[in-house]
Parts: sequence; structure tokens; C-alpha cells
Amino acid sequence: MGILEAELQELQQCVPRVIADSTVEACVPAMVRVKIEKTKYKQITACFQFDSEYPKSRALIELKSRYVSDKLLDGLTKLSEELADKYLGKPQVLHVLRFVRNFIEENPLCCCSEEISNIRKKIIEGSDELKLRQKTSSVILKVKQGQYFLKFNLTVPENYPDQQIKVEEKECNYPPVFRRWFCAQSVEIARQCVEPPARMKPKAPPFVLKPSMEPVVSFLIDEAHRYVDLECKGCGKRAIPEDPKDTEMDEYGDLHVERVYCGHIYHYNCLDTYIKTPPFQKGKMCHTCGLRIFHDKWKLTQETVEARWAHKQARQRELDEVVDFLS
Repeated sequence: MGILEAELQELQQCVPRVIADSTVEACVPAMVRVKIEKTKYKQITACFQFDSEYPKSRALIELKSRYVSDKLLDGLTKLSEELADKYLGKPQVLHVLRFVRNFIEENPLCCCSEEISNIRKKIIEGSDELKLRQKTSSVILKVKQGQYFLKFNLTVPENYPDQQIKVEEKECNYPPVFRRWFCAQSVEIARQCVEPPARMKPKAPPFVLKPSMEPVVSFLIDEAHRYVDLECKGCGKRAIPEDPKDTEMDEYGDLHVERVYCGHIYHYNCLDTYIKTPPFQKGKMCHTCGLRIFHDKWKLTQETVEARWAHKQARQRELDEVVDFLS
């Protein structure tokens, strides 16, 4: 029995037992094909072909996957070939299979390698950072704009992308209104990637599940850069101070920043004055986009606002009459 025949016989017997999550799909002199599938999205099929000089020559190795990026597979193939070169003259297949299986085990982020590559190419800019933490199956996102920064931990679950990423704020010195917005909207964006709407529109296309990391990272970076230099739409002055230490923390302070439903921002006093000053017909519209302003702090109906305005004006007239009489 030749070396190749002996190796094939050994592979048929020991691969399912020695290589976890593996299935031997073909094991003949023309080709060996083994599928390693830890989860639906963490699976690689390793194909081996042999020339007449094997094992003195290296086996031809090809790695395939529906979900792992081509770039990552190319790099993994090169490492597999380097490993096989160390065993020239000896059986090579089992060593490569162990290496591929260990790679899947030790690199849980391989299921989102395409997303990570796209994020680094298209989204990350300037001093922004995206660091991988393979041991915890997570990535650390750091975004900086001026003196403001945020740091979020995004954990990739075992069955990603069927399940959404877990979003956790680690550090952030933005005003509270933005911190709440960053966290809540990130979670909602991730949820919408994996869960269909509760009520589908009649003509809406069927829901399609999609990975949630790239949309969340894109949102956090865009929003963190966007708000730092914006002006208050009421007074036209800078909305948040250049130095985070000067941020107004009193929720009802004049310079406290408020974010309205459309996404534009006002100082509390500017927005409060605008909402409580006529005209009141059809509600108050945003100075920038023209959409109606909605905010949890101002839920009064048009009639109530008008009544309070009229009462305030009547009260002021009474005070003015008293002042005139006394003077």
C-alpha cells in the first residue's frame, strides 16, 4: 500500500473523530474534500488534490466557503500551504484540517470578515478605530471628533448574523441626549436587521435578514461626527460647547441641548420659546427641514398652548397697567 492510499484510509477513519464538526464528503486518490462546519456561517470546505510526486510535493489546497470572505480564504490558503510544506514527504491533509478547524475556533469573527473589511475601507476615517477582539468575539469601535469621543463594544453572537450584535457603550463624553440616542438607535438598527416589521406594508417586499454590524458602525460614526459642530436652529449659535466639560447637564437649563424627532438640535430655551410663541396653527415646524417638531418634553395640544399663551399675555397686560398707574 502506497503512502497516499494509507493516508486516505486513515482520513476516512479518524477525521470525524479527530476534527470536530467535520464531514468527509470525498476521499479518493483524485481528491479529498472535507467540510468543517461549526455553525451555518462559520464553515469552510477544504479540498485537496495530489500529483504523482505526492507527498514529496505539496498537495494542491483549495478552501471554499459561502460566508467567509474571499480575502480571508486566500490568506488562510497561503498559511495552509506553508504548513503543508513543513510536512513534505509525509501525510499533509490531517495537519491542514487541524489548522483550519483551530482557525475557525480561535477566530469567531471570521463570519463577519467581509463586513469588517468594508468598514475599514469605506467607513473608518481620520482618528476613528476598529479593533478586533477574537477571544471575546467582539470589536471595539472608537470615534473622535474634536474633543468629543465615544467607545462602543460590539459583541458578535455565536449564530451571527441570524442574531443581532450586542451593543454596549464603554465610554462617551457627548451630552446625555446624544448618548441616549446613540445607544437606543444602535440597538434598534441591529434589531431591524434580523426581525421583520410587526406590520408589513401591503406592497412591501419580503423581509430579508441581513448582517447588523456594518449598519450599526456606520450609524455611530456618522452621528458622532455630525453633531459636534452643528448650530442651534433657534439662535444660530454653536449647540454644544467645544469643551465637553462645559456641557449643560441641567435638563431644563437654557443651554441644554435638545434633539427633536427629525434629528436637528436646539438649545432648551430656544426650543421652549419657539414652541410657546405664536403662531400655533398646524404645530411648530423645524427651521431646517420643515417637518413638524415632536419632543417628549412638549406634548401639549395646539389648543392648550394657545390658551396658555393668551393667559400669559393677559397677565402681562394687567402688570403693565399696574406699572402705568403707579408711574
